[in-house]
Amino acid sequence: MFTRQLFRSIPLRATPVIRPQFARFISFAQADQPRIRIGSTAPNFQVDTTKGKIDFHEFIGNDWVILFSHPADFTPICTTELGAFSRLKGEFDKRGVKLIGLSTEGVDSHNAWVKDIEEVETQGKEFAFPIIADLNKEVAFKYDMVTEEDFKNLKSGMVATVRSVFIIDPKKTIRLTLTYPASTGRSTTEILRVVDALQTSDKHGVATPVDWTPGQEVVIPPSVSDADAKAKFGEFRTVKPYLRYTKV
Repeated sequence: MFTRQLFRSIPLRATPVIRPQFARFISFAQADQPRIRIGSTAPNFQVDTTKGKIDFHEFIGNDWVILFSHPADFTPICTTELGAFSRLKGEFDKRGVKLIGLSTEGVDSHNAWVKDIEEVETQGKEFAFPIIADLNKEVAFKYDMVTEEDFKNLKSGMVATVRSVFIIDPKKTIRLTLTYPASTGRSTTEILRVVDALQTSDKHGVATPVDWTPGQEVVIPPSVSDADAKAKFGEFRTVKPYLRYTKV
């Protein structure tokens, strides 16, 4: 299996021990797993990160958040991804978006990994956002971040989370989910584009067509009458009664 081959060259580290006084009861039963859908509330959690302890809902505050997971520390593709997101933090800041990563290893391991990322990906600049230490796999479980095979092993051992992406709005609502296999790197361009599309839709009450980028025409929803569209947007063009374009 390619996923296993991808990690075969990575040195194995001892499975972290979770001391009982810090462990939470998690059944890891599928019946107890939250259903993450577009429009559902992002499950809350309290965890250690490379920037200290956080309550996730407090971390979101009044901002947008992108939460994304990684199979393990010191993995090749994730190193490139984290570096790329860190370099783009200024672009996300302009849009009121916070970034936060996750791996099922500890803070000390994360901090050592961050040094590698700063060396090879950020040209020595400080890594720009926190990484969650999900040692007890609580977040991986709540957000369904593992493969079918690894779900069976959540109670013990190292579990490689898949490359999940969640875009969450200031109301703590899930607005987008993406899941990548371990062999495929994410597109920062696409994730930034989706943020622009979601924020444009929210602000103007429109939808965005295929491959849309800021500055291009948007689509007027079919629920808006021609008269209301004229009053709201001014000029628009009609391709079909259900397909009308305008500028915002």
